[in-house]
Amino acid sequence: MATSERPKVMVSGCFDLLHSGHVAFLEEAAELGDLHVAIGSDRTVLGLKGRPPINSEAERKYLIESLRCVHTVYVSTGSGILDFLPEIEQIKPDIFLVNIDGNSDHKRATIDAMGVKYQVSQRKPHEGLAERSTTSLRQVHVVPYRLDLAGGWLDQPFVSQYASGAVINCSLEPREEYETRSGMASSTRRTAIALWGPKLPAQDRERLAQMIFAFENPPGTSAVAGSQDPIGIVYPGVNYIYYEGRYWPSRIETTTRRDVIDFLEQHLYLVFTKSRPGQFEVLAEKRVDVAGAKRLAVAAETAWAALLKTDAKAFGQAMTESFDAQVAMFPLMATPEIRATIEQHRATTLGQKITGAGGGGYVVLFSQRPIENAIRLKVRTED
Repeated sequence: MATSERPKVMVSGCFDLLHSGHVAFLEEAAELGDLHVAIGSDRTVLGLKGRPPINSEAERKYLIESLRCVHTVYVSTGSGILDFLPEIEQIKPDIFLVNIDGNSDHKRATIDAMGVKYQVSQRKPHEGLAERSTTSLRQVHVVPYRLDLAGGWLDQPFVSQYASGAVINCSLEPREEYETRSGMASSTRRTAIALWGPKLPAQDRERLAQMIFAFENPPGTSAVAGSQDPIGIVYPGVNYIYYEGRYWPSRIETTTRRDVIDFLEQHLYLVFTKSRPGQFEVLAEKRVDVAGAKRLAVAAETAWAALLKTDAKAFGQAMTESFDAQVAMFPLMATPEIRATIEQHRATTLGQKITGAGGGGYVVLFSQRPIENAIRLKVRTED
């Protein structure tokens, strides 16, 4: 029973496959005040995880409501990782509690900006029971994401036909659930999960990437999804993917050198703007020509050389030049919000670009200084 003297506490989550870890977390939250729970809708779970939940939102809501520690349960009406924001506006909690796996700088900054105390649980199991998490029970987040670092668009023949060149990208451990439609190859990742489930099979990497590419581009596809996405997901480390006017590259080089990986992890940051709109058409005003394609190819080549030398200044400049070359050919990539975020950080960072085809997503910053409320990255180095 709620009392006016007790604080309002809010938590959010999928709460599929309800287990003792969930219950211990909810009991911990209820010790802080009257507990309000926001569960992800079936639609949101499908979008984030690439599969529907085992239990429907109605069943998950019923199960959570049956716990004596819970005051009220809501099905979140927003979308993406922060699908609970409309419910925060409605509930106006005093405390928002997350478990240690759900903690992120982006989430903290968003909650803090709303005037709500952000608090992190350390996930303590109930006395006498083993620690439990849905991820440990069903490993669905092993499939990595992909981050484009330089040369993006050269995996499309209508660009590389003017100048051969490389796309530089890296494979990311799924420590974060990145927003959909934000240039992190989330749709390609969902395809991989649909094909193989929790993890990539131990097979020839190029063949796996080709299978994803073929699945995403069946015969008759008019707007062909680029092949750098499945390659970046399947191949660990950092990839040099060279295109010569074809959909599939003529060669793929990969490095998992520890100094190169440390170099990226110590300098790369992501700042979220917003997801790309559903009807976004980046090609509507494209201006692709020989000069533009060559500029992009040179920038990517420079970025790769600087990366292998771990030259921070040169890599940051090449990353920025690659982005500028992209925007010169595809002006709609950089929205006013993206431009404003880049300008906000330009003077204090070495390089700036965005993820994916633009219109929204994350601003990628290469910086020798820590960036407050930005996401740090973990590069995947093993299968």
